[in-house]
Amino acid sequence: MLIYLIQGVTFGFAAAVQPGPYQTYLMSQALNYGWRRALPAALAPMISDGPIILLTLLVLSQMPLWLEQVLQTAGGFFLFYLAYGTFKAWREFKAVNIDPAHSTTIGVLKAAMVNVLNPNPYLSWMLVLGPLLVKGWRESSGHGIALMLGFYGTMIFGSAGIILLSAAARNLGPHLNRGLLGVSALGLALFGLFQLWQGTIARWWVGSV
Repeated sequence: MLIYLIQGVTFGFAAAVQPGPYQTYLMSQALNYGWRRALPAALAPMISDGPIILLTLLVLSQMPLWLEQVLQTAGGFFLFYLAYGTFKAWREFKAVNIDPAHSTTIGVLKAAMVNVLNPNPYLSWMLVLGPLLVKGWRESSGHGIALMLGFYGTMIFGSAGIILLSAAARNLGPHLNRGLLGVSALGLALFGLFQLWQGTIARWWVGSV
């Protein structure tokens, strides 16, 4: 059981610290609303990954090319939407920029949508975590549970750490805060562009060569 727990912790830490759309979104939320309102978004994988795991184990191992393209394209547009919201916060920045009407529920749901529309979790579960979970579960249900606890426990705590560090940077001064918001908006836009490239242009380019 210990080896599955260690593997879960290792993969969870890698998933938490690896730069990506989800991590960038967490940073933008912490910078814009503070750690108290952003912290619940660290739980987003608990919402989004259930369907991802089921789809991966039951369907996506034989995923057709067009479905992958649709997923990546939709994810790209959604990331552009998040980037625009962060850009507006940068453009209209005030030294005290906490919106009392901001709903933490909306923040969590948006973070979950980032994961749902991002192909990376699907690929991770299809290529690495899915086969490992099936193998461990066949040996013992405790092995599968240890893997899941190690992975999600580490990923959630790692995501919370990203939020707290971003919120700490938020308190270092309004100019730094505004600059980091701009970086977050740019990062989200670049990830969106990359997913659009993977979902449309790159497929067309490869097919035409």
